[in-house]
Amino acid sequence: MTAAIQFGDKQIDFHLKFSNRKSLGITVTPDLNVWVTAPAEASLEKVKEKLRKKAPWIIKQQSFFLSFHPKTPRRKYISGETHLYLGRPYRLKIKLNRIESVKIKRPFIEIAASDKSRAKELLNEWYLQKAKSKIPSIAKPLIDQFKKHKTEPVAMVFREMPTRWGSCTAKGKIILNPRLIKAPKGCIEYVIIHELCHLMHHSHTQKFIELQTKEMPNWEKQKSKLEKLLA
Repeated sequence: MTAAIQFGDKQIDFHLKFSNRKSLGITVTPDLNVWVTAPAEASLEKVKEKLRKKAPWIIKQQSFFLSFHPKTPRRKYISGETHLYLGRPYRLKIKLNRIESVKIKRPFIEIAASDKSRAKELLNEWYLQKAKSKIPSIAKPLIDQFKKHKTEPVAMVFREMPTRWGSCTAKGKIILNPRLIKAPKGCIEYVIIHELCHLMHHSHTQKFIELQTKEMPNWEKQKSKLEKLLA
């Protein structure tokens, strides 16, 4: 079932299920959902009472995950519009041509398209190919860096994710949003290190934060830059 509590001016929606566990369990997922598992005998009001006490923590967790959500505003994909590549701004120059292509000719990203309506698709495909060719070389020394922890991803793949920059699976696969190629190298390294840390610590525990800080002391700076640049 789903329910909600009010905490100040903020409403917190949550999914609730009952089980034979003895205590209340709360999980905040990267897509900002709140899942609650309560003892079978617990009343809904008792669950809400406990959730209100945990509301500051829930909001903090949601804010943390929200920082990883892509926030690039809606684009029109027209000539003169600014788009990023590895942190640098380029202006689009779109021209009609039967032979389609995307090339960087500073200060432009030139798109040759059979129809201007194809500019978005062509540019996104170009970003994907650039991510596949550039990001693995950025990731390699970081993956090597984590081998001292006996930790290594089984694979790295790229997948469009509307609300996340990166994730990892229980089996050790790292998934990256190809739109990361728009960010500076330091921001890309931050997301990769974040996911490498998750291979060792699945939740954002104190040990996770300590490991991330040890492997990338300036991660907060890179995190902030990523949020501002692609906000």
